[in-house]
Amino acid sequence: MDYLEFFGLNKEPFSNAPDVRFYYNSAQHQKAMLRLTYAVDSMKGFAILIGDIGTGKTTLARMMLDNLPEEAYESALLVIIHSGITADWLLKKIALQLGVEDPSDEKIKVLNQIYSRLMELDQQGKKAVVLVDEAQMLKSRELMEEFRGLSNLEVPGRKLITFVFFGLPEIEENLKLDPPLLQRVALKYRLEPLNEDSTDAYIRHRLRISGSNGCFFTPEAISAVHIFSRGIPRMINTICDNSLFEAYLMKNRSVSQEIIESVARDLGLFEMEKAKDSEPKSRAAAPAPEPPEAAGEKPLEEVQTLIDEEPPAPKVVPEEKEDVEDLIRELEAESKGAQQEMVEIPFPPEPKVQEAAPPPPPSKEPPVTGKAPVPPRPAAGPTSIHPPAQSKPAAPEAKKPEPKKKEEPEIIDDIDKLLERLEDK
Repeated sequence: MDYLEFFGLNKEPFSNAPDVRFYYNSAQHQKAMLRLTYAVDSMKGFAILIGDIGTGKTTLARMMLDNLPEEAYESALLVIIHSGITADWLLKKIALQLGVEDPSDEKIKVLNQIYSRLMELDQQGKKAVVLVDEAQMLKSRELMEEFRGLSNLEVPGRKLITFVFFGLPEIEENLKLDPPLLQRVALKYRLEPLNEDSTDAYIRHRLRISGSNGCFFTPEAISAVHIFSRGIPRMINTICDNSLFEAYLMKNRSVSQEIIESVARDLGLFEMEKAKDSEPKSRAAAPAPEPPEAAGEKPLEEVQTLIDEEPPAPKVVPEEKEDVEDLIRELEAESKGAQQEMVEIPFPPEPKVQEAAPPPPPSKEPPVTGKAPVPPRPAAGPTSIHPPAQSKPAAPEAKKPEPKKKEEPEIIDDIDKLLERLEDK
């Protein structure tokens, strides 16, 4: 007894072989189908569907081909299996898909055959549609030019043929090889991985199609399937198929989270997911950097605010220079004025020495004290006489420039001689 009998299934629920019976019409698949059907129904000429590996592009292409009614469409599915195909091979293949009998080996003749067949279909009221799967294999500019030339076949008001490309995101790079063809893309849609709820519904849908009345996967197991598959349908099929087989070997009627983790480890998915999860944890375990305030820096919010605000107007250096020059000119003017005042104001006169009272008239009588009277200090002049050495010096005057040294006059001690000298003068 194999695991299908063990679980009561009539077919493999998680085979990766394209099978339209297992087509899961998720919300995004439904949107993609509606848009692509609109493109071919209105004969837009060119549409593309892109998605990562394993997101269900081929199944969607086959489902679309089956949904196009034969009485209204002449449709064909062309699968590109090699990147080395030539333009001649491509044209002959398209001619065969559209119903051209015995396509010519010459390019001009085969183009005429394709055009004649398209006009025949148009007169019958049919629309010609060619679905191209694995279109990322079309990597030459020559091939892109052939598709552009075929898309130019039209009658007034409508195209005679519509192409729909299914492939990896590299299709967009291939279309850039022929910019006019890139401009003719009328519709583009992208398939994304499934979320956890869609993963749960996807697993239940395939089990139901296979004859199961319930789900053999626990909620924790389905959550683990979504984590390790990252929502990619092909990886969901691989994990679930191996998990059902492991549960059969263990004679378990249900698939637990532990079985999912064991399968993921065997497929190398566990280590990949573990490495992915450990990266943010290692960053979180790193010591927190020093706050900007402690380092004398501005907080991040304040720095961002300063960045967002308009920078202050820079100071104009020439204006500062003019201010400095004006200040220098003012100082020079004040200095010149001060020098001018110093020239105009005469040097202050030398303070006069206080003159002594005039001596009393000479008297022949001796002084009462028996001492000779102190002779008065002569007036300051060119022949001024210094006072006696024993006389009290005058109060100290302000310091002034020392006068030129003069010859000291002769000191006369005799009063009579002094008087005679004064009378002579």
